Amino acid sequence: MQVSKLLKIVIWFLWILIVPAGIWLTHLYFPSQISGDHWIFVQFAILVCLLAYFPLVINQTPIFSAQAVSLTVFLVYGLSTELILMQIAVLALMLKVKVTKQDSFRIPLNSLMFFLVSLTSGLIYYAIGGTHFALDINNKEDFLKILAYATTYFVINQTILSLIIIYLFKRKRNIFGKDLLVDSISSIIAFPIGLVLFTLYQQLGSIAILFVGIPMLGLSLILRLYYSSENINRFLQKASEVGHQLAERLNVDEVLDVFINQISEIFHVDVAYILDVDQQKQELYMLRSINGRKEKFRPLKPFEGISGTVWKTEQSVLYCKQKEWKHLSMGTLPDYIESVLAVPILRNSEVRGVLLLGSRQQRAYEKSQLMIVDILCSYLAIAVENAKHHQIAKQKSERCALTGLYNFGYFETKLSQLFMDNNEAQEKKISIILIDIDHFKSVNDNYGHQSGNDILCQIAKRINEYVGDRGLVARYGGEEFVIMVENYSCSEVYKMAEEIRKLIATRPFTVTSDLETTRSKILVNITASIGFATAPKDADDAMSLMRHADRAMYTGAKRAGRNKVAQYIK
Repeated sequence: MQVSKLLKIVIWFLWILIVPAGIWLTHLYFPSQISGDHWIFVQFAILVCLLAYFPLVINQTPIFSAQAVSLTVFLVYGLSTELILMQIAVLALMLKVKVTKQDSFRIPLNSLMFFLVSLTSGLIYYAIGGTHFALDINNKEDFLKILAYATTYFVINQTILSLIIIYLFKRKRNIFGKDLLVDSISSIIAFPIGLVLFTLYQQLGSIAILFVGIPMLGLSLILRLYYSSENINRFLQKASEVGHQLAERLNVDEVLDVFINQISEIFHVDVAYILDVDQQKQELYMLRSINGRKEKFRPLKPFEGISGTVWKTEQSVLYCKQKEWKHLSMGTLPDYIESVLAVPILRNSEVRGVLLLGSRQQRAYEKSQLMIVDILCSYLAIAVENAKHHQIAKQKSERCALTGLYNFGYFETKLSQLFMDNNEAQEKKISIILIDIDHFKSVNDNYGHQSGNDILCQIAKRINEYVGDRGLVARYGGEEFVIMVENYSCSEVYKMAEEIRKLIATRPFTVTSDLETTRSKILVNITASIGFATAPKDADDAMSLMRHADRAMYTGAKRAGRNKVAQYIK
């Protein structure tokens, strides 16, 4: 969810209105306890900047361990100094994250958040009688006041952070989720470290910053590496789940839809494209996309754009910001995209397609994520190939190899299922139109069986194009075809059958005679006898309906002179 331009302006306005004046007033009413050498504060500032430069990032929220230093500075120098120190830390954090111009509002937002946290916690500390420097952490009263300050700091920080995520960014946040656990552990660790740093500073002076600062930096890096490994494990688990979901799909469209939807949930994605390689045309064209724009870009040639380059080099790419890939752009990516990740989809060492992900955030993707996406693309390639094989096998089992129409086995199954469903509703009319080609044996005898097959294919095409999505067309066997339609009256079915009869009888069929040495093209006139029956008027079950349509065709059309349409009559 993107923050509106108006809200960004409001955030900047609030920062200008509150933070500078708030720091000045705080310094006026709670002046800094620094006296003499200001170099010590600079050392604390350097340490807090280093800690801010190595934050944990959980659910796109930076969490850094500067609280220990801020606690020490607060206890030694007071609220105004701690406020300034945390503003420096926020600036260092934003420099590390490298926010884009579009997201620059995050700088005043974080500054404002930490200002409110520090100010509120400090005021509560003063309200309960807290003092500075001349403190003894072994004294129960002093210790409880310091603990109250640290607890207040944590609670207010989490409250404001939750409000920002939920109401400003419109994202769900599990208040007692993993990010809270990590932040709690970080704060629990930071509290005793801050007390140790404070105590050593009381006794040793500025050398304490070195003694405690180095272990703190090490701890921050360890926590960062731990979270990174946890993140990779989470991605691997999700990749495995996606692999199982893809394996369950036996339709290519379903495989692609599941894959691109899952990809958009696992990673931070603003645009996502699955592109397919046409080996004959040597082009790359789009199969699926998640994109704010509706238009589709033209097919890409080898080495055109990022996707064309990935296709021909067979190498994955990862770009952290727009200026790294802008020279490759073909105008297919939106202008707001910064980070790009593109991976070739390989099967049997051959590129079958390309997956491209884009994010409006800089450095949205990491190298570890590139590995996960590569694994997912392997799953995709296998799932698509399996789905294609299944669809081919399914088509062969359902379709007539000669005409491409459904075979009678498929037709019979659909008809029986329709009757089964219709028995529950008792509302639908089901009609069967049975078509038999007149004198078809003479066609085979006079022109050859191949010519007969050509005529069957042409008849099948005419019938199928005429019926379209109004009904189901199948080859009944030999020279017979059958059509099933729903919710048409007897007069409408008769009209449809009559139109089909005319389509066959009034337009000659072109064949090449296999029985002549010249193999010349010949126009052959064909007619058909057609019978139809409608349920529930003419039959109560599927087999009876078929028999009655067959009887209408033979007795009402064939025996009546052929080239006719007949309705079943009881």
